[in-house]
Amino acid sequence: MSPMERAGIVWVTRTDTEQDARLNSGLAPLERRSPDAPENRSLATAGRLKGPMTGEWITRLADDERKRDALRSRELEAAARKVTVVRTHGRRLIDELRVAVTHDVDAFRHEFPGDQARDVTVDSEAEGGFAVSKPGIPSAALSVAPRWDAAVVGCRYRFTPNNGLPAREDHFELVFVPRDDDSAQFKHHGSGQVFANADVLSEYLLTPVLTGRPR
Repeated sequence: MSPMERAGIVWVTRTDTEQDARLNSGLAPLERRSPDAPENRSLATAGRLKGPMTGEWITRLADDERKRDALRSRELEAAARKVTVVRTHGRRLIDELRVAVTHDVDAFRHEFPGDQARDVTVDSEAEGGFAVSKPGIPSAALSVAPRWDAAVVGCRYRFTPNNGLPAREDHFELVFVPRDDDSAQFKHHGSGQVFANADVLSEYLLTPVLTGRPR
């Protein structure tokens, strides 16, 4: 047994001749670390754990991606359905609303024959929209303007009070929403209020104009 072996040093894979050469040249001998050494056990343990841990985070990531895919799919379906609703029912709903508003304005004027302050008018505008105007003081006006590219209908009020104050403007948007029977109806984009038919929406739109008072 060599002096180094008696000292308890275990050599690595190099041969004894190589180790003797290192000793003769004044270099320290190389030790062979036991596979059971604590640091080697730690590395082995880490290697064993790495596989299952990697699998768990990949599974979580994949689940999250599938949820995102499902959400995107629902959003695309909703957008496609909205386009279909607008294309199929949008202009018909606007036409029905204009007819209902015109009928209600005529009925209101009939209640006040010869009253110039209540001589409300309805005029057609571009893209199937229309405008309602009440002269006199206080005066009021409503513009209903479809924006077909955005699938919304802009509603803008302008009130001029009789006390010398500046005019006031209010505005909101209506959107088209499908019914269960594949027809459609209007919904207030801000409040979420749904209007069952054109007559209900006409009352909602005209009341501030006919009275000259903002809602």
